[in-house]
Order: sequence, then structure tokens, then C-alpha cells
Amino acid sequence: QVQLVESGGGLVQAGGSLRLSCAASGSVFRLNAMGWYRQAPGKQRELVADITSGGSINYADSVKGRFTISRDNAKNTVYLQMNSLKPEDTAVYYCNADVGVCSSDYWGQGTQVTVSS
Repeated sequence: QVQLVESGGGLVQAGGSLRLSCAASGSVFRLNAMGWYRQAPGKQRELVADITSGGSINYADSVKGRFTISRDNAKNTVYLQMNSLKPEDTAVYYCNADVGVCSSDYWGQGTQVTVSS
């Protein structure tokens, strides 16, 4: 089993910044891709950004140039630096990890990000 613990959400004004962290623990002997998803009220969960163990990165078009994903493999932790936040970035942000040879999927509990206008 793998546990993902997120931190760093909160309330910020438009144009501000937040940094999310997600630490993986448990059976993390092979941590493949890690990423961040978000779900706004009444909308489907969507990919924000992900990063492979080798460092390849993918961003949603809506966050390119504003958000930066990174990971520390020694700490089994993934980060999401969010700059120039907009009210439409308001959502619950979930950490995701792909683990092991069988690519088992794990999710964090979610952290609320609220951007006021």
C-alpha cells in the first residue's frame, strides 16, 4: 500500500502563488509517474500536470507558463508551484501516483485551493 499526503492548499487572491506538496510513503519501492489533478464543483477531475520518474513533464494547456511541477525522488515527494493564480484555478487538488511494475494507481485525500477575485 502507498499513502499520499498533500499539503499547501489554501485561500489566495488572484495573481498570488501557492505551493502544493505531496509525500508518498509505504510500498514506494518503484514510484513511476506522479502528478496533480483538480476537480472544481460540478466539473470532472482533470489533469493539471504530471512528471515521470525520469523527469518528463506534461502540463494542461490552462496552466502552462504559470504552474511548475517538480519532484524529489529521494524524498518520494512531488511539488506543484502555482503562480499567477486565477479564480478559475479554484478546485480540490489531488495528488496521484503510479506505483510498481503493475502501475497501481493511488490518490491523495485532496487539498482545497481557493482563488478570490
